[in-house]
Amino acid sequence: MNRLFVFVALSFFAFTTKAQSYPEMIIVEGGTFDMGDEQGIGEADEQPVHPVTLKTFSIAKTETTVLQWKTYCDATGRKMPDPPSWGWIDSHPIVNVSWDDAVAYCDWMSDKTGKICRLPTEAEWEYAARGGKKSKGFKFSGGQSIDLTGWYKENSGDKTNSVAQKRANELGLYDMSGNVWEWCEDWYGDYSAGAQTNPKGAKSGGFRVLRGGSWFLASTYCRVASRSLMMPSFRYYYYGFRMVFIE
Repeated sequence: MNRLFVFVALSFFAFTTKAQSYPEMIIVEGGTFDMGDEQGIGEADEQPVHPVTLKTFSIAKTETTVLQWKTYCDATGRKMPDPPSWGWIDSHPIVNVSWDDAVAYCDWMSDKTGKICRLPTEAEWEYAARGGKKSKGFKFSGGQSIDLTGWYKENSGDKTNSVAQKRANELGLYDMSGNVWEWCEDWYGDYSAGAQTNPKGAKSGGFRVLRGGSWFLASTYCRVASRSLMMPSFRYYYYGFRMVFIE
């Protein structure tokens, strides 16, 4: 199927629903990038830096919002998760969702659209956060200043904030640095030193990957190379997600 047609169709699907009840998708043209901490300021698990080649995919423009999650709950009869202390605000990212919850949402979107919708692999997430083929090599997604590009401990007001309020990155993606940690598809594991094509992470494990940092933490965790991990059943008030679409 023509990629432009898919993008227009998905964008139309998003814009013609009330107040962005479904995610808007951005095409990320495939390419090769160096994955990991290129600047020598990260943690040991961000090494070794290694070349990764990815095929084209689409990723949500923003983190999945409270409104989008409510739409899912209304359609399926699912109960909303426990609200954070600041309550549910439709334009904020959904929180208190586990990896399992996020996968269930993606499966529902697959059924609804007839497309393959899932969580991003860790490599897809980092490539998109860096700006794909348009990357300018920023430390954070969209710039060298976290204050301009994301919500973190020093500027968040101790809560999530509405999506798409900070500067977008080179691809037009928002909040890939800060706001909420984002679940990825992969099991957490060590990096390979060799070149990889469309990697899917460790074959098994006890923890899933999280990326992007959050409103709760210092800026170093919001770098595009930063990694975290958690049990897939765990829910917390700074864990959320965004989905990808594969042709």
